[in-house]
Order: sequence, then C-alpha cells, then structure tokens
Amino acid sequence: MNNIVKLSDIKDKIIIIRGKKVILDSDVASIYDVETREINQAIKNNPDKFPEGYIFEVSKKEKEEVIKNFDNPKIKFSPALPKAFTEKGLYMLATILKSPKATQKTIDIIETFAQLRELQETVSELSECTDENKQKSLMQKGGEIFSDLLGDDLKTSDTETSIELNFAVLKFKHTVKRKNN
Repeated sequence: MNNIVKLSDIKDKIIIIRGKKVILDSDVASIYDVETREINQAIKNNPDKFPEGYIFEVSKKEKEEVIKNFDNPKIKFSPALPKAFTEKGLYMLATILKSPKATQKTIDIIETFAQLRELQETVSELSECTDENKQKSLMQKGGEIFSDLLGDDLKTSDTETSIELNFAVLKFKHTVKRKNN
C-alpha cells in the first residue's frame, strides 16, 4: 500500500498539551505540504467548523515548554502562538483544504485509519477464535496490516520481520516474509 501514512511520518509530530494528543499547526502544514498561514487562514475562514475540543491556541508558557522539550525550530522564532489540532480538528481541517496534495493526504490518512480499524477487528476476532487454522490466517492478516502501517520502522533482517503483540487477552508473534523484487 503506497498511500498509507506511515506512523513514522507523524509520530514525532504528536505531542501532549493540556492532556490531549495534538499536532501543532506548523507540523500539520508540513504534513499537507502547505504554509502554516494557509492552515490558519482556513481556520479563520471556517470558525464554525472548529468548536471547542477541535483546536486551541497554545499559551505563551505552553509554547516555551514545547520549545524546551521538543526544540521545535518552526515555532521557536515565530512571534505567533501556535494552534494545536486534536484528532477531531485534523479531520475537520481535512474537509476544508482543497489542494491536490491536501486531498491526497486526506485520502491517505483515511486509508490509514481504515487499516487501523481492520487491524483492531482482526485482533478482536483472533481473541475469540478457537480454530487453529483460522487463528493462523488471522495472525498472518494482522501481521501484514501491522507491517504496512509501520513500514520501514520494523526491525528487518534480510526478508523477515518479526512482530510481537501483547494484548491483555492475547499474545501473538508473527513473522512477515517480504519478497525481494
């Protein structure tokens, strides 16, 4: 799957402010390959689409903490206070941005979340399954989805990638074999 947004593409951009996982406006802009001002203009032009809990302006103190803890050069020298997008805010922003790149990124993000839901359903089904052959099939399917999502972050030796998941109700280990092209 080429259009999956890899977790590695965004994991370093997700930070916690006010107890919420957020992505700052400058990082959102880099994901969508637009200028931060375009993100902020979209917010300004559509205030009704960003109710409380979707986006908030980072305080001066919070900005200083972000700079101190994450050494974020994008906001370090900016006089403006950044905006922080929650997951809901990111979804809403995706409905507003109109560039071809933004549209493709939105599709990619939707595909990624669909893969995450499919993985969740597979793991759920696996935890309830008693048929050994069905379990193996589900483990392979889950491993392939997991491999797609993690992409190059997996520790791979030659053509094999080991994935070990430990859930409260289940633990499984699966090896994904990649074909050399």
